[in-house]
Amino acid sequence: MPTISIMLVDDHYLVRMGLASIIALEPDMTVCAEASSGEQALSLFRDHRPDVTLMDLRLPGRNGSETTRAIRGEYPDARVIILSTYISDEEIYAALQAGAMAYLVKSVQREELTEAIRKAAAGQRHIPPEVAARLADRMSRSHLSARERDVLRLLAGGKRNREIASALEITEGTVKLHVSSILGKLGVVDRTEAVTVALQRGILQLDR
Repeated sequence: MPTISIMLVDDHYLVRMGLASIIALEPDMTVCAEASSGEQALSLFRDHRPDVTLMDLRLPGRNGSETTRAIRGEYPDARVIILSTYISDEEIYAALQAGAMAYLVKSVQREELTEAIRKAAAGQRHIPPEVAARLADRMSRSHLSARERDVLRLLAGGKRNREIASALEITEGTVKLHVSSILGKLGVVDRTEAVTVALQRGILQLDR
């Protein structure tokens, strides 16, 4: 039976140990490498060329989506499964846009995890229903522009229009237009609600 080689990428040792224990029970799978950061993952991928990579989403430094994009930039056939504690619209979208084959929450059952690994090794996607629903919701909404995200991050930091204008080197009038657009796209009525919704959807992230 051909063996599927797997690289584990997670900054928590106990998570990697738990995943390795599950994989050890499967006769057609083996762990070939473990990484605790995106930079280390890219280096180890070059050395081991795993069939499938299980990638944590929120890594220190380069996150899981960015790391996936970097790996697939060098190895277009790389097969990556994102594993996350979170299930936010923006993060799902970013991960799949980066080329991930699947997006699973860490509460996933062993059977679904191993099925997703086998499907990824065969070049097939695995998108659980709850993830698909979130993705469909994300695709139905207008997305924020890069500048609107900049404005939103400063709003989250409690900055006023004048301070945002100074930080981004734009006029206060332009800031007001961006804020109005942000409120409309997020379907909210004020700045506080905009920040709350952005955090819920993964558009903004609190520091770990």
